[in-house]
Amino acid sequence: MAPLHVQTPIWKSVPLSMALGSPVLLKMEALQPVGSFKIRGMGYACQASYEEGATHLICASGGNAGYAVAYAGRQLGITVTIVVPQTTPEWTRDIIRREGAQVVEHGESWDSAHAYALQLTQEKGAAYIHPFDDPRVWSGHATLVEEVAQEGPKPGVIVVSVGGGGLLCGILQGLHQVGWTDVPVITVETRGADSFAASVAADRLITLKRITSIATTLAARTVAAEALAWTNRHPITPWTVTDRAAVDACLRFANDHRILVEPACGAALAPVYDNAAVLSGRAPVLVIVCGGAGASLELLREWDRKAAD
Repeated sequence: MAPLHVQTPIWKSVPLSMALGSPVLLKMEALQPVGSFKIRGMGYACQASYEEGATHLICASGGNAGYAVAYAGRQLGITVTIVVPQTTPEWTRDIIRREGAQVVEHGESWDSAHAYALQLTQEKGAAYIHPFDDPRVWSGHATLVEEVAQEGPKPGVIVVSVGGGGLLCGILQGLHQVGWTDVPVITVETRGADSFAASVAADRLITLKRITSIATTLAARTVAAEALAWTNRHPITPWTVTDRAAVDACLRFANDHRILVEPACGAALAPVYDNAAVLSGRAPVLVIVCGGAGASLELLREWDRKAAD
């Protein structure tokens, strides 16, 4: 069965290279059919469930993962239910519905939606697609690194945003699959959604009491245990940025490359634009431009207003 994701280009960014003072490469996951990297892992997991006989895909997600599962379900021709928390914008719900999926609201947070989705999965023929904590999802995301290895060059460091840690686990798996075990990874989160950085600092999984960042697609109160476990077998440095820095990066990126991305993606771009010390002497820098389906001019203006408060 052919994969549901596409091979995305690697762009050499002149504006970002000038800002950092060294070569910057962009893995353009914003150009996936659903606007984000999520289709790699979600698509792989959905296809695996379909081949195992699933007739109904269920996912708890208020954003990109749910949209990717809805897209995959339409491509596979099977029923999809996406459980969203109350905080999910109507715009996001609409793009999920456009793929033919049923949208069910439950609870105030992703955790509540997740618990309810697991109950629905008890129905015959139903399969739950976890947004980030699933080895199948990690394997799908690992294809990103395989593409980088095929196209080259070998990066001096990889910069990636972290929400639940699914993309991080996939990238690390991919690095080890291609033999790039010495390539360090900088993980970026916005303050108020920095559960991975908190977990690394404490050397144990930390659950945030609540998410206070506007980067809602990074809003996992607890990261996957596998993400933290990787810190014992690969060089990983957590980095946090403000909402203001993330939104400013979105605005600058729109001007520089004419592509709209969410603050969750802007987080990874921020340390490059700000010439952060953590990136010094590590060229070429490869930034995973994870994208985001929930990006529009109207929302970008709203994020700009909120970040100014």
